[in-house]
Order: sequence, then C-alpha cells, then structure tokens
Amino acid sequence: MLFHIQETDLAGRLKRALTEPGFEIEVPYAELPRLSDEELGTLLPEAYRVHPSAPERPTRVAHAIEHAARDRRPRYTPDACRRMFEVLVERSEERGWVDLTRGVQALEQCTGPLPDVSAPVRTLVETLLAKNTMNQLHALIAVARLAGEDTLHAVVERLSQGMGPIVADEIAVVVALAPAEQARLSELDRQHRLVQAPNAPDRWQPFAENPAYIAFARRALEAAADRADAIHAGEIPYRADKAFTDREVSTLGQAARVVLLRDEPWLPDLFDRLLPGITLAPTSARTLPSQALLYELVRAAQDFPTPELVASLRTVRNSVRHAGVPKQLDKMLRKVEAALAERTDVALRLPALGFDDDGVLRREAGDGYAAVVTVTDTATLTWHKDNRPLRGVPAPVRREQPALVKELRDLVKRVDAQLLTLARALEGGYTVDAVHPYGWWRAALAGHPLARGVVRRLIWEVEVAPGAWRAVLPEAGELPEAPDEAAVRLWHPLRSEPDAVRAWRDLLVERQLRQPFKQAFREIYLLTPAEEETRVYSNRFAAHLVHYHRMFALFRARGWASDRLGPWDGGDEDAAERTLGAGQWRARFHHGLADWQGEDLLAATDQVRFARRVAGDWQETPLTDVPPLVFSEAMRDVDLFVGVTSIAADPQWTDRGPERAYWERAGFAELTASAEARRDVLTRILPRLKIADRCSLDARHLVVRGGLRTYRIHLGSANILMEPDNSYLCIVPARRKGDGRVFLPFQDDRLSLILSKAFLLADDTKITDPTILAQLGRRA
Repeated sequence: MLFHIQETDLAGRLKRALTEPGFEIEVPYAELPRLSDEELGTLLPEAYRVHPSAPERPTRVAHAIEHAARDRRPRYTPDACRRMFEVLVERSEERGWVDLTRGVQALEQCTGPLPDVSAPVRTLVETLLAKNTMNQLHALIAVARLAGEDTLHAVVERLSQGMGPIVADEIAVVVALAPAEQARLSELDRQHRLVQAPNAPDRWQPFAENPAYIAFARRALEAAADRADAIHAGEIPYRADKAFTDREVSTLGQAARVVLLRDEPWLPDLFDRLLPGITLAPTSARTLPSQALLYELVRAAQDFPTPELVASLRTVRNSVRHAGVPKQLDKMLRKVEAALAERTDVALRLPALGFDDDGVLRREAGDGYAAVVTVTDTATLTWHKDNRPLRGVPAPVRREQPALVKELRDLVKRVDAQLLTLARALEGGYTVDAVHPYGWWRAALAGHPLARGVVRRLIWEVEVAPGAWRAVLPEAGELPEAPDEAAVRLWHPLRSEPDAVRAWRDLLVERQLRQPFKQAFREIYLLTPAEEETRVYSNRFAAHLVHYHRMFALFRARGWASDRLGPWDGGDEDAAERTLGAGQWRARFHHGLADWQGEDLLAATDQVRFARRVAGDWQETPLTDVPPLVFSEAMRDVDLFVGVTSIAADPQWTDRGPERAYWERAGFAELTASAEARRDVLTRILPRLKIADRCSLDARHLVVRGGLRTYRIHLGSANILMEPDNSYLCIVPARRKGDGRVFLPFQDDRLSLILSKAFLLADDTKITDPTILAQLGRRA
C-alpha cells in the first residue's frame, strides 16, 4: 500500500520508509526541499544505513535524501550525531569501508552538546585499521582523536608507514591543526577524491591563510621537485609512474591548490622545474616518472589556474613522449583555460618573451640570416636574408640549426596560445564585471607588445567622470584622457543603448575589423515574462532533441562540468554546470536520454537553474536575483549547445524516425538570439556581396533568387526550403573551413555555412552535384 505524504509529517514518514520493512511511500521529490536542515540531519544516518541490496523503495528514498542534502548544510542533534557513528560502525564491519567525513560533519554541525562517541569511534578505527582501509587520512585523524591519545597515536603510526615521506610530513601538520580545521580538511579531501567538486575558493581559503599548512605546501612541492631531479640524476631508480605513492599524489594536489590560490611568486620557477621532471623519463622511454601527478596538477590548475602554470603545461605537452598524454592534456587544458577566464585577478598577466614595444622579436641565425616573429592578432614567423624576406626556412639554417627552428616554431605556438588564453580571460571577465585601473590597463594591456593586438580590437569603457563611462575602440581612435586611477572595463551591449550598439556594429563592418571574440554583435538574453512566472527555472531551451555526444564535447569546450549519459545506473539524466562570477554563481542545464539512433545518442533538453554560493553551500536562486550579465552569459552558452547540436540543424535527418515532427518544427522556428545576431550581420554585409542583387532577408530567412528556383535559408538551422512548394533541399556541407573571401566581424560556422549555400544557390544553373540536381528536378 502506498501512503500519501502530508507535509507536516514528511520527515517522520520518510524515516519510517527507511527503517520499517513493508512501509512504502512514493518518493515526494518536489517536497524534499521543504525539509529543514535538522530534519535532514535526522534522516541522513538512516539513509546511509540502507544497504545497496535493500528493496528498491527504501533505496530510492535513501538516494533522494542524499541528493536533497547535497547542496545543503544539514544540522544534527546530539542523538543524530551518535546515531551516525553507530551506522558508521555497522557499515565498516559489513563492507570494510565507510565515508568517515559523515561522522566529522555530524560533529561539526551538532546543534547541542557533543555526545560521547569515544566507544563507537574506537571500534570504528580498530575495524578500519584491521582491514587496512586508511585512504581517508584527514578524516581518520579527525575522528581518532575523539577516542583518546592512544587511538590517535596508533592511527598516526599506521598512516605514516608506506605512504611516503611527503605524506608523513602532512600527517604531522594535520595532527597539530584544530579540530574544526581537521574537519574542513577532511571534507576537502573527500570532495577531492570522490566528488571532484568545482572550484570553491572559500573552502580552501582557511588553509591558504594557515601558516603551518602554507609552509608544508611549499615543502611538499619542493620535495617533489627534488625527487624528480634525483630520478633524472640516477640517484633514485626509475620506474614508470612510480615516483610518488597514490597518497602523495593526492597530498601534492591539495598543496598545489593552496599555493595556487595564494598565487605564490615562487611557483612559476618551481613548476618549470617539477613539470619536466615528472613528464620525461631519464631514458629514451616513452613513459613518465609520474603521469598521475601530472594530471593531478592539471586538475589543480582547473581549480586555481595561473597563466604561468598554463604556459608550463603547454611546454611539457609539446615535449612529452607518451603518445596518449598530449591528447588528454589538450582536453584538460580546455577546462583550465575556461577557469582562468574566470580568475581575472591573475589571468591578464602576460610575459613579454623578449618582444619589443611593436610586438617584434628578431633572432640572428648567422651568414646574414635572421628570423623575425611579428605579433598582430596572431604570431607570424618569417625568415630573412640580408633583410630581404624569404618564402620559408633557409636550407642552411634548417640543416645547421634545427634547435633554433624548433624553438621559434614553438614560440609562435606559445604566443598564439597565450593570446587565445588572454582573449578567453577577458571574455570571462564579463560575469564578474571586471574593472581595471586605467593607468595599469594602458601599460600592461593596451601597450603590451603581445596583448595589444587583442586589446585594441575590443571596445572598452573608461570612467571619465564618476558614473560617466565613455566607450572607445583603441584600434579606431585615440584613448580618452583620464587619471591613472580611473576605472576601465570591457564594453557589453547589455549595458548600452540600441543606437550605440548599432553604431559600433556599423563601424566594425565598415573597417572590416574582426574582434577576438564576439563583442559588438554579442547576443544578450533578458528575462522573459514566462521566466518570471516560473521563478526559479527557465524553459527557454527545453524540449529540444540534440546529438548528445556533440553537446557533451561542447560542454567540455565551454568549461561546463557534466557526467556522461548512457545505459547505466544514474546515466539517464544529468545537469551540466558552470560556475560564474568568480565562483559565486552556478548555472545548471538539465538534460536526459531520449533515444538511440544507431551509434548516435539523442538527448532531450530541460530546465536551466541558477544557484548562489552562501556560506560555502549552493542555494537555488530566483532568476530575478541573478545578475543580468551572469544570466545572459550562461544562457548564451546554452543557446550555443542547443543551436549547434539540435537535430533540427542536421540536413540528413528528414526521414529518420518519430523525431521528424520536432525536426520540422524546430528547423524553421522563430530565431533565437544567436540567429538574430546572424541576421544583423547579414543586413550589413549583403550589400557588399557580388550576389547582393539576388538576396534579401525576411523575418527568419536569407532569401536567394537563383536561375532555377528561389530558396529560403533559415538563419538558425541553415535548412533550406524551395519556392514555390516549400520543398526541402538537403545540402550536406563539405568538412572544410571557409575560404575567408567574405569578411565576417566574428567567427560563426553557421553563418559561414549559410553564406556558402547562398553563393551556391545564387548560381544554381552551374551546380553539378547529382544529389542536389535531383532535388532541383534536373539531371546532371
């Protein structure tokens, strides 16, 4: 029999469902957020006690309660604290492993006098030591002290054996910390090992301010670099990926996060020594001294990146011999770059690398030969003989100085990568509303030999008087007069009047100036009446069918974290999330499995929700409270995910299954903000094209008049309908980049595709492709 839940008795009935066999309820997911923090603290011990082999109903209730508590801070009565430790003892005896952090959290969030848990703790510790379950170092120390000094001493002695000298040093530091600090460190350790939680500076800040832990972090990283040096010197025998124990790798990752958060000035030199030492074998082997530590340091960089660490990682990426490591590093570095864009306080540091004020570096190669690297919007390497430019690398230099050639080619790649990182960092500053001192900006950015090419093609606002901002495009005019302490920030169309936005767009097209990222033509997303009504979620991009693997790849590229969907437990739905606003805001894009189409997995899109970080936890926030720039930038990403991966934009989907109805509806729907931006560009560039007399725009389409038919190309999906009968024309695009003959003020693959189709169809009498001719009613 199923019981309906009354709100006043929700916690009691959930507890009965967890503890009484035969008492079943339907899980009231919508009502779980109404549970108080104290009620969650009462229910969590019973939820954790449920065995994985228990009947489906209590298991589902337990999972629902665990999920409800994930972004909350449950509070425990003394009885609930004691009960949690009793459950931990039961589970340790049954399974040999428990999550000790649960006990630490229960004590830290206890609402009354701490209960005496020395007896269950003693039993718990003895069980874990007997079963050699000691991977929860910080939590084990934190709970062991509750059972007395003898138990704590036994734990420290066992933990110090076989985990490596770096861990032994860490243990000595952790034992000396206050109980509250041990509790916080155990929670960080749990997240680090099990949850892979996103960047949370406020959680790491207490240790970044603790002198003992700071000193340990530096000792640990220097000891790691010393060990790598000793391996290369032959003082320590080389074994692939065995330079450090598993626990040392984890400890070093935590130490790196603390000093990266502090942005310690000695770090760049240390990483320049440590990273090559752990990525290259002392022999010619294609293995690494510690692949595990390399990836752990990259994950630390994803949490607290610095431009110097990014540069060091790119350097070792190009030198590592292991075939699979560069590909994995490329994937991970995309996340690092996205995170660096959010950390605007350090992201804009850019080394000059020996370039002069005009962005030129010259290297003599002997016998009148010289290499010149010039930086404008990208870096370009040219070779000269007696100051006359050559077409390529001169043969004598290639033959006699291959190291110089390689060094300069690597320099070009490094500069281009740094310029890309700078552009992403500047763009990421939108969600934190980054503001810089005008004097520093002029010297360190607008006047920097490498950065100037990026900075001068962007629109900036200078506060010329209190509250009065003047917009300027450095590439097109003089910088305004303002004191060095005046504020300067990136211009955003959300903060500007429509007439001013149109004027900047006209100027970019007139001067054929392409910006490093879409700024003047940037889409903006304002709250709609429907979103005000739904209050805490947006359905603007819900109910779309997308190619899931393509969307998952875009998540990674844009810095969103998401678990993969698939035919396994918990793989039917997920929420991709991204932190914005210097880690203070979180956007979540819900989606779930929809269907399989051969090897292709389809997903259905759902709600977008926002949360704010409050006292270290995420609290769901009404959309009206989300800062407009945070909301707009997050929704812009979601629009990209849907627009690029929707099956509506797949020209070959017309005859595939029941999704045809969605394809027909969405493939020619009203334009989204990104499609409206394409329309705006086309109004400006169409008159300049040689096919201008054959093109026009309506509300949703670029209309092209060919010799055989008239075609309407949808500005969102790029799908084509032919007049007069609205029959569909399928044109599968070639997998190659555009030829660049048509100026576009920003990079947009869909716009390039629309224009390539327009050029083809405007001259349709010359089409020779038989698949297209058949649809036009002609034969080749």
